Amino acid sequence: MANAASMREEAETLAVRALGFVAGDPELLPRFLAITGIDAQSIRKAAAEPGFLAGVLQFILAHEPTLLRFAEETGTPPAAIGKALRLLPLGNDDHERSA
Repeated sequence: MANAASMREEAETLAVRALGFVAGDPELLPRFLAITGIDAQSIRKAAAEPGFLAGVLQFILAHEPTLLRFAEETGTPPAAIGKALRLLPLGNDDHERSA
């Protein structure tokens, strides 16, 4: 069984792949930017913030056609994306939140 650190690293890797998927899609990227309020030039800076990668996976999970297309293109079972979300900071209620 993988340890917690390696599981989180795998979740982060999947979220980075999801960000690349969103950034590379001319229809998804503007929607992601509009929903998050981030401008395209600030994505790299925002990616360093706690919760950003969880937000990317939440974006993927919120729209079933997007979820299924991402899962198919990456060979990732859709359920694994939800599991990855829960391993990331602010991906569930078990992580500390700043005040």
